[in-house]
Amino acid sequence: MLAYVIRRIFVSIPILIGSTILVFIMVKFSGDPLEGLKMRNPPPPRQTILNEEHRLRLDKPVWEQYWLWLKGLVLHGDFGPSVHGNINIGHELGDRLFVTLRLVVLSVLIALIFAVITGVVSAVKQYSATDYSFTFLGFLFLAMPSFWFAILLKSAGIAYNQATGTEAFFTIGEKSVLLTDDSGWGQFKDIAGHMVLPTISLALISYAAWSRFQRASMLEVLNSDYVRLARAKGLRSRQVLVRHALRTALIPLTTVTALDIAALLGGAVITEMVFQWHGLGDYLLRSIRDHDAYAMMGWLLVSAIIVIVFNLIADLLYSVLDPRIRYE
Repeated sequence: MLAYVIRRIFVSIPILIGSTILVFIMVKFSGDPLEGLKMRNPPPPRQTILNEEHRLRLDKPVWEQYWLWLKGLVLHGDFGPSVHGNINIGHELGDRLFVTLRLVVLSVLIALIFAVITGVVSAVKQYSATDYSFTFLGFLFLAMPSFWFAILLKSAGIAYNQATGTEAFFTIGEKSVLLTDDSGWGQFKDIAGHMVLPTISLALISYAAWSRFQRASMLEVLNSDYVRLARAKGLRSRQVLVRHALRTALIPLTTVTALDIAALLGGAVITEMVFQWHGLGDYLLRSIRDHDAYAMMGWLLVSAIIVIVFNLIADLLYSVLDPRIRYE
């Protein structure tokens, strides 16, 4: 198992390097990061522009800029200079990573729990009123664009707060600027309160597709020969469902979940924008607006590592769900 993990990590390195090269080239030709400085009125001194070009390594060839970025990252953990000279890209990514990860991880857990439950119930009670109800809800959430659903939730939260004269739902930011209770428990409650609406928004969109996939996978397993054999041997229905059918049916869902992590990160960008969170999504949008090449490279690297880690976890879970799978 350890050898397999090490092999996967080494295989992922060329993928990371190739993706950073592609993004670096596209970003470099997308616009001038000093355009705002050059368009000022009155214009800044020529030497100021030259100093900024030197600081951002714009006075060097593109291949040398990439090599300096890669060497600084590997040897010193330096993500390169930002367009905003007072910002450290590494520290900024670290602070924002926790904000986005808590949203994505909690959304994945909630979506998986509800997808497995509703998918199994729909498969066991195929073509019943329960199955049709879950199918309707699944297609309803599947048809909703993530940005539109997030806006609906935010508007509903604001309307409820105004109608009740309370602040039951937090609709702006990942935490409050001013806290009445700054203890550890108070900070935890404040962060949890701000996570309610964004998490629901991101989780239900993922749940819709995963529940349909789990239903189809469960139906296929329930009609397989080994499940019929287990029933013929006199095993209890609950034992057949949980130990024999569900474990096998979870394998395709594990694959789909790992593949959808990249889409979830994209959905998190939209969700953070709607609820005005200062996470990786907000940082990406600001970097694109400012043509901040090294900030975008840092975002890509962090996101790619998250996707690779989730896919590695999914591969390792295969051996847990199916004893026949072994990584030697």
